[in-house]
Amino acid sequence: MTRFDWPQLLRVGLTRLRLTPEAFWALTPAELMIMLGPEAQARPLGRSGLDALLAAYPDTQHEGTHDGL
Repeated sequence: MTRFDWPQLLRVGLTRLRLTPEAFWALTPAELMIMLGPEAQARPLGRSGLDALLAAYPDTQHEGTHDGL
């Protein structure tokens, strides 16, 4: 999970988007990302990200079940 850089987002919201602090904090993170445009959107998961997820959450199956639960 990527953490938000709130100080940087606040700077951009107040300067580039010309939002008031109240308007900025009323936005959801998704709304803010839409306002910032495509360059602010999350990038697709790359191979290294997938490998990290697989290492953190390996697929395991328990005996007697088909879905691993």
